[in-house]
Amino acid sequence: GHDSPLAGHPGQEKTLKCVKQDFHWSVMTQLIKDYVSYCQQCSRNKNTHHKKFGLLKPLPIPSGPCICISMDFITQLPLSNSFDSILVIVDRFSKMAVFIPTMPSITSLDLAHLFIKNIFSKHCLPSSIISRDLSTAYHPETHGQTERVNQILEQYLQMYVSYHQDDWNTWLPMAEFAYNKSDHSSTKESPFFTVYERDPQFDSVHITQDTPSGKLSKKSNQYRKMSRENLKLP
Repeated sequence: GHDSPLAGHPGQEKTLKCVKQDFHWSVMTQLIKDYVSYCQQCSRNKNTHHKKFGLLKPLPIPSGPCICISMDFITQLPLSNSFDSILVIVDRFSKMAVFIPTMPSITSLDLAHLFIKNIFSKHCLPSSIISRDLSTAYHPETHGQTERVNQILEQYLQMYVSYHQDDWNTWLPMAEFAYNKSDHSSTKESPFFTVYERDPQFDSVHITQDTPSGKLSKKSNQYRKMSRENLKLP
């Protein structure tokens, strides 16, 4: 659906794709486009965005997930369970994002612990990390993908947090899932699909025979090649 916290009020095309996974009817496309166009929550909380200007020397495209990531902080949020900031980490290949509640006063050691707990333990150590301090002046595209994710996350929280805005940290797991299940404009696939090679499922689990490892490896390489080609498009 469009309004569900698991969806996060996506745009027309993303909502249509989400609904098509489970339903179909004759005037479905127009009805969904009209519904999203007149969504009051979206009208109040979403801004228009233009495409950023390209780099003279764009960063090289990673060959796979978890090779290069970008990091940024969203700060000065209302206190929520003692947190007032969010550490946003984005994988440059898959566009998979991780949202971690924290505080701007954390030390380098605290940041390292967060990184080990949330990134290293699940995805190993990336070859390179892009942070705001390392981004080139007047070339925000070196860090632009994380800033765009920040905007999407802030819009999501505005949709669902309480009137007092003191519960945003409880919404971060849902926001992370909603973002990662939505198609990305660069890869043409969702971050979830790029990493796991399937869309998230909500129906009953069906146990099937294992796919032969050779076919699985070939399929994985095809998906990664497709993602790299899509990332090269203007």
